[in-house]
Amino acid sequence: MVRLRRLRRPPRLITFAKGVNSGYVPVGGVIISDDIASTFDERVFPGGLTYSGHPLAAASIVASIEAFEDEDIIGNAARIGRDHLEPGLRRLAAEHAVIGEVRGTGVFWALELVEDPETKQPVSAAFMAQVKTELVARGLLPFTAENRIHVVPPAVVTPDEVARAIDIYDAAFTALGR
Repeated sequence: MVRLRRLRRPPRLITFAKGVNSGYVPVGGVIISDDIASTFDERVFPGGLTYSGHPLAAASIVASIEAFEDEDIIGNAARIGRDHLEPGLRRLAAEHAVIGEVRGTGVFWALELVEDPETKQPVSAAFMAQVKTELVARGLLPFTAENRIHVVPPAVVTPDEVARAIDIYDAAFTALGR
């Protein structure tokens, strides 16, 4: 858990939504600093609607956080990123010049595809469509944006699943001659 007081300059507002409970129940919220909260010690906060503070949504947050802790899901995501995704994606970049940059952490990565490794000129939308077609044909549903492939498996992904995905990326880039 992040201890806000340990940060050099803690945020005054933090908003959150469906990620806090894995999207099981619609929920969102705002965490506010003590100085902002104290503003409402003497006056009513003019916010909140029908579903504010809903007990089911709050319970889903608590249950999700407990599952993340009990099942070491954050630890798994860190290990998968460090030991499997990063090395696998960097190996792909070394073998396929179309991958101009690999960046990420944990289970949140991106491959930036380029026409030329020197100029870093982005590949065309048509090429991205071809990449997506090749990946889907091999059983991998990619998340693409502009000239990037976002490699964002679930935090519970296994090393074998990552290896399979890396093999699929490799086969697709090879089939495209890149």
